[in-house]
Amino acid sequence: MSLIPYALPRSILFSLDPELAHELTMGALARFQNTPLACAWGAKRVEDPVELAGITFPNRIGMAAGLDKNGRCIDGLGALGFGFVEVGTVTPKAQPGNPKPRMFRLPEANALINRLGFNNDGLDAFVANVRKARFREQGGILGLNIGKNATTPIDNAVDDYLACLNGVYPWADYVTVNISSPNTKNLRELQSDEALDRLLGALQARRVTLQAEHHRQVPIFVKIAPDLSEAQVSVIAATLQNNGIDGVIATNTTIGRDAVKGLQHAEETGGLSGAPVFEASNMVIRQLRAALGPRFPIIGVGGVMSGADARAKLDAGADLVQIYTGLIYKGPALVTECAKALKG
Repeated sequence: MSLIPYALPRSILFSLDPELAHELTMGALARFQNTPLACAWGAKRVEDPVELAGITFPNRIGMAAGLDKNGRCIDGLGALGFGFVEVGTVTPKAQPGNPKPRMFRLPEANALINRLGFNNDGLDAFVANVRKARFREQGGILGLNIGKNATTPIDNAVDDYLACLNGVYPWADYVTVNISSPNTKNLRELQSDEALDRLLGALQARRVTLQAEHHRQVPIFVKIAPDLSEAQVSVIAATLQNNGIDGVIATNTTIGRDAVKGLQHAEETGGLSGAPVFEASNMVIRQLRAALGPRFPIIGVGGVMSGADARAKLDAGADLVQIYTGLIYKGPALVTECAKALKG
């Protein structure tokens, strides 16, 4: 189990600018992963194997994409006890993201707002980092999350996703198609029926080629927003099935602010994550499960702050659960707490 109680590092990190705290944490993880110092945060993985989309996950709790955009800390995150780790979002070319400041804490609500905008070092650097990681050799499952560059017109978005799929395919246990970040202009337009059908059709066709080339089929998941009507969720569900997509991740951050009205930073633009998105994401999970039937893989994410919250995702219809903001507020012990709550 982790040697350092989280209260102390949290108090130090929360005294710093949120993005600086993030960079320092990720830098330390990258530097000290796979060294004896990893015992300071490491935990034994809870064994609770489950098969989904043809993959055997060691347990049901995963790290959501966005924390490690460049895939630098896969082993450091894996050491926390996650059954699976998802890194990215990666874009074909490196890009700085949106202007700073672009991360804001709302501690009264156990929430964050970010408008990072897919800041990352680009596909080549990402793949180089992924190839160095040992997490998969140690039985962990690795998801690679792909997106489009901010400067790529939305009409040409398919080209960016195909370039990323080509690059990550040999190294991924599954690939996630991110069409739901609110921080890249017009990106969420790809959730509309015609645009989504075109994108997923192109990705599925390319996967057929890649499967023959690499002699393995890598599942494709799609990550959607919580800010969708039931009718939109229904159309997305049908489009996923019609294009042979393997699973869905629900949900990304929300642009809604009702749950944090009046709090400092509540009016900052960007995606709101953490406890306030919990119920919205659960509603989308329930709608997806009703539309997709009992066997279609769903990964639930959004607002998990406890083992009971993780269990509620399963009750809503998810098969697996991811965390992100909860890890920042509650610390490494949350991983084991959730894995135990989801076991059996």
